Amino acid sequence: MRTRSTSIDVLFVNWRDASHPDGGGSERYVHHMAEGLAATGLAVTMFCAAHDRAPADEEIGGVRIVRRGGRLGVYLRALLFVGTHRARLVVDVQNGLPFGSSLVTRSPVVVLVHHVHREQWPIVFGRLGGAIGWWLESVAAPRIYRRSRYVTVSGVTAGELSDLGVDVGRITVVPNGLEPAPAVAAVRSAEPRLAILGRLVPHKRVEHAFEVVARLQPRWPGLRLSVVGEGWWEQELRAAAEKLGVAELVDFKGFLDEQAKHEELARAWVHLCPSVKEGWGLVVSEAGSHGVPTVGYRAAGGLRESILDGRTGLLVDDLDELTAAVDRLLTDDRLRTRMGTEAVRHAASYNWPASVTAFAGVLSAAVGDSAVGAVVEDVAVRAAVLRPGGVDGGVAAGRSRLVGVGGGGDADHGDDAESGADDEGDQRTGERLHSLTRFRRGRRRSVTVDGRQRIHNAAAATAPSAQA
Repeated sequence: MRTRSTSIDVLFVNWRDASHPDGGGSERYVHHMAEGLAATGLAVTMFCAAHDRAPADEEIGGVRIVRRGGRLGVYLRALLFVGTHRARLVVDVQNGLPFGSSLVTRSPVVVLVHHVHREQWPIVFGRLGGAIGWWLESVAAPRIYRRSRYVTVSGVTAGELSDLGVDVGRITVVPNGLEPAPAVAAVRSAEPRLAILGRLVPHKRVEHAFEVVARLQPRWPGLRLSVVGEGWWEQELRAAAEKLGVAELVDFKGFLDEQAKHEELARAWVHLCPSVKEGWGLVVSEAGSHGVPTVGYRAAGGLRESILDGRTGLLVDDLDELTAAVDRLLTDDRLRTRMGTEAVRHAASYNWPASVTAFAGVLSAAVGDSAVGAVVEDVAVRAAVLRPGGVDGGVAAGRSRLVGVGGGGDADHGDDAESGADDEGDQRTGERLHSLTRFRRGRRRSVTVDGRQRIHNAAAATAPSAQA
């Protein structure tokens, strides 16, 4: 194949970018990682599907964005792009369907998986289409990427990938970061208010929130629900609210920019997350930053780690338990306040600069796997990460669980939220964070990133930012 002259150090191939109408938390994660790498001086490109909200080509946060193809056409177009552009490393974002980048490039390929889609395939594509999709994800993809390293955002997903045959030694967990919540003018609503944030699609199960309102409204006459987000399932949701008789109690807010989204969260008493599946649940942390506890389903996977059950929110197993848990939090002011305080502390333990540094370490190791010679470690970077108040002043918080190989099951956070990271865990983490100097032949470049100035949400002004 003919190779283009444009130099690319890291090439992300992703179904959508954060400005896409269906973009959400996973796309924001990818943008943060791409921009963080670009901030180090690397040439970073993202290839994703085209849509009518953004041009075919643009640069955001130092990252070149190339948009081609549609919902399915993007896969073929992406393979052609990977095959005709000699990137030093490819990050293949597997959102259910694999791109199969390793089939057309000899460069190292790192696979980023937010969650496994077993439950979602039949909901979105029906029985037959779902079976085909699940075979591609569970059987074909592990074979295609059998030599690739994997990154995921939770230990639960790491365990599910291991169950599909991915060697646990090739999986690294790099959780979502979180930007500090902006100052808000809003105060907690005088009357009980629930909030749900996310794309309006079937597998988010927003209808369950309507059920909760319908069941609790007789006990809580002033109860209201804010639905923040947009999506192709909105008309069906409005019809469901009408059918349940709660249409007058549900406020469809649509897309809100970052400030408006946080103002809405600050008004809420309780945040609901009834999704079928979440890789992590960034909205849980965003709600927690405003002292709002979350109630979600244990079976959703990543919520078992973003929600500390009984501390920052409640995990439940079905709609009856969801309703009872919300009622409990509305009734018990002291419990709700205590969980909200803990949720603030837990949310503060995550930040994007630390996640970018960890992600960079995985990429550096992947390049080392294919290169001749020993891994070159950047001592300055490791020292900055280990130093309390180092990169962006907050890397030390929660670092004992920042990078690791997950084996599934509930996360055991112990008392991290109160006692901070332990020194031994810090040292193990630091030893795994290598620099990206090998991307640039003959030049050393540190991965130290000033998070406040260089890392930001690329889609804050254009994307459906209240989506997960």
